[in-house]
Amino acid sequence: MMPLTMTAAGETATIKKVGGNEEVRRHLENLGFVTGGKVMVVSVAAGNLIVNVKESRVAISKEMANRIMV
Repeated sequence: MMPLTMTAAGETATIKKVGGNEEVRRHLENLGFVTGGKVMVVSVAAGNLIVNVKESRVAISKEMANRIMV
């Protein structure tokens, strides 16, 4: 298991665990980051990520991405 930030652009990964406090986890789940779901890193800019998750393109900060384990 590794944080989503370690995933290279163009790579698809399966979400193993979503960390953080209850509020952060709920926010990420609402965006589509759920355990067992697929996520593809589109690009990385200044540590922040743009990802495809559940047919949507989402930008997340490095701090948020570090809480998503793949």
